Amino acid sequence: MSENKNNNPQPNNPLHGVKLADILDFLVEKYGWFELGKRINIRCFNNDPSIKSSLKFLRKTPWARAKVEALYLNSIKQ
Repeated sequence: MSENKNNNPQPNNPLHGVKLADILDFLVEKYGWFELGKRINIRCFNNDPSIKSSLKFLRKTPWARAKVEALYLNSIKQ
């Protein structure tokens, strides 16, 4: 049995261990809802936005979650 598999199971995944709620909090803090809605045009960011409603939508919608994760990755590189 390899002892190595639990040490770092996804070494090439920068999102490993990062919660979607933390990603969204970071993006809202950095850009605000208005700018976030301009960068990713989805209704939960543009119409009466909230963390709760956005998380609910993003967890059900893979394409939108992928866009949010990509923006997060680009934002932390800057």
